[in-house]
Amino acid sequence: MKHIFLLVAVCFFLPFGYGQEDESGSKELEEIKGSIEGLSESFEEYRTVVDALRKIKVTGYIQPQFRLTDLKGASAQFSGGSFPANSNKLFQVRRGRLKVTYDNVPTQYVLQIDAIQTGVTLKDAYVSVTEPWTQSLGFQMGVFDRPFGYEISYSSGSRESPERSRLFQTLFPGERELGAKFFYAPQMGNLSFLRADLGVFNGSGPAANEFDNFKDFIGHIAAQFPLGETGAELDLGVSGYLGNVRSATKYLWENGLTSGMKGFVIDSSATNLGTGVERRYFGVDAQFYYDMPVLGGTTLRAEFITGKQPGGSSAGGFVGSSLTTVSPSAQPAGPIYQRDFTGWYVNLVQNLGTKNQLVVKYDRYDPNTNVGRSDFPGAGLSAADIQFTTLGFGFIHHWDEYVKFVFYYESVSNEEINSAASSSSSLAPFVDDVRDNVFTFRTQVRF
Repeated sequence: MKHIFLLVAVCFFLPFGYGQEDESGSKELEEIKGSIEGLSESFEEYRTVVDALRKIKVTGYIQPQFRLTDLKGASAQFSGGSFPANSNKLFQVRRGRLKVTYDNVPTQYVLQIDAIQTGVTLKDAYVSVTEPWTQSLGFQMGVFDRPFGYEISYSSGSRESPERSRLFQTLFPGERELGAKFFYAPQMGNLSFLRADLGVFNGSGPAANEFDNFKDFIGHIAAQFPLGETGAELDLGVSGYLGNVRSATKYLWENGLTSGMKGFVIDSSATNLGTGVERRYFGVDAQFYYDMPVLGGTTLRAEFITGKQPGGSSAGGFVGSSLTTVSPSAQPAGPIYQRDFTGWYVNLVQNLGTKNQLVVKYDRYDPNTNVGRSDFPGAGLSAADIQFTTLGFGFIHHWDEYVKFVFYYESVSNEEINSAASSSSSLAPFVDDVRDNVFTFRTQVRF
């Protein structure tokens, strides 16, 4: 009886014990479930932030360098900037770029600044929208590279020579422009080898306000052709530029004969005041790449541009440009000189393995194809009409994927004009080759 009574008691009270444990466990499970739900909500919030941050890309590079030239105060406008009057050697930060890209496909926002020892300037600020169906057609507006040729859009952080050719620095100072463009770049299909850009721009450069009512049209069509199974590729392109520069006077100088001498003749028609002086360029570009056995990749690039360029004279026809044909960033204060020009460059880059590169580049810019060295000092001719060539040799060592060292020497030669021009103070230095060769040692770090 005693054992039976104990068994009954255990059977009676056991369910009450298990019920208490069940209740306690349920509470713990509820607490755990609540914690998990809280973590899930926090995770969703963090994921939203992370997804937004993943669309933001921050990149940049810095280019500290040392330059050496022949003479103190040498003019090296197209080789990284002229030297101070009492110096032929200097350290400088050539570029200090910081670029922020927000890529919210199919929309992209880009802002880039350049911070160097002389100040901070805006380089890029634009919005790009691509249609979402085929992702082939898009629209871009703001400050960005002019769609002309190859060298303009080839990043200064990737370019093998320290600077762009004299031709492009003259026609397209600052490379960029304020305006809008449409672009067509098929991602797949039979036309995936093609890209076309067509835009309308102020024509005053990337860092200046518009100064007239004229707008410039710029376009570029490029095509890529893989050459079979050789690993080689050929890229071809054509460009056009249709623009005008407002004349602030009734005086327009054009090429002609004066007393049998080549130079400029003046057109002083009253209708010239306020009219647009033609700015017309036509260009072709080509690039060939071949992965050479043992040595490494070989790249050969070339561009040719011809057309009409409104310019100044050595008397200072353009604001901020006293003896060049650099495109204006402000209203020309004096008479405009209209010139026919040609220019071209050839650039050979040979990889030596994965770490080193050899570079040879030759460029020529003839701002006035209607006159030669024997025509100086013709009617109205100035230093703005002298032809220049530049032969550059370089060696690049890639320390790693972020750091590279550049050693580059530029031999700059001017057209040695008729000795009769020695009577003119502005032309006298160009009777001989001006000593303006430049050596550059550059370190670049990018991220």
